[in-house]
Amino acid sequence: MSTEKRKLLVVMAHPDDETFGTGGTLAYYASKGVEVHLICATRGEVGDVEPELLKGFDSVADLRESELRCAAETLGLTQVHMLDYRDSGMPGSIDNVHPRALAAAPLEQVAGEIVRYIRELKPEVVITFDPIGGYHHPDHIAIHNATVKAFYAAADGDQYKDGLAPFQSNKLYFHTFPKGFMKLALFFLRLFGKDPTKFGNNGDINLVPIAEANFPINAKVDYRSVLEKRDKASACHASQGGARMTSGAMGLMRKIFGVSDQFMRAYPAPTKHIERDLFEGI
Repeated sequence: MSTEKRKLLVVMAHPDDETFGTGGTLAYYASKGVEVHLICATRGEVGDVEPELLKGFDSVADLRESELRCAAETLGLTQVHMLDYRDSGMPGSIDNVHPRALAAAPLEQVAGEIVRYIRELKPEVVITFDPIGGYHHPDHIAIHNATVKAFYAAADGDQYKDGLAPFQSNKLYFHTFPKGFMKLALFFLRLFGKDPTKFGNNGDINLVPIAEANFPINAKVDYRSVLEKRDKASACHASQGGARMTSGAMGLMRKIFGVSDQFMRAYPAPTKHIERDLFEGI
């Protein structure tokens, strides 16, 4: 793969999304000389954090951003671009309606900010969440919608006249969870008497509709060559249990399903061919 002047832009909602979801892919392309840029829309203000982890930080947001910077350096990202929105929390929480909540922000506004970065950076490949935001998180869905709008609008000189030249990226991908993984997770949770509709530390994630979502897999990126980097980046997110994401049940899942990230290709229209390189054909 020739990577001369190639650029990849990933658009995510919170610190840790870049690593837990697409970290292997980002580290892989960074190791190949691709410029890898991250847009992170919030600083992850919402959520419980162990008090000892907050020592030396003024707020949860400061801690989460510090963890993001640690992970970005470990993955080899070229630059992190922060938007000024607030974490909206899970569906139904009071944080959904905070004046600065990402999920409550006008779509046109958020998309316009992403358009500017696409036109400035000129990435050939853009990655964001799948249509359900991985697990129905309001911020993930908001960023998915804004990124899709921005991807097409950035190429249209009649939209968002910001003084920058229009730019058409070559490809748009949605990261999606392996459905075999999700179905196996449901099986084991039920086997051990756990309720898959109340998953997570706060019991606010319903895994059932996530496992039932049927998105096509059009690309797979094998990241075993940078597995150590990806795992070190995961450990940076200590407040989100990052170290646990590489051992125990997660380690077992890797042995079963392999070490790769999976993507649905939104643009151009996919074929039956499964890509092994997101820059294939460029």
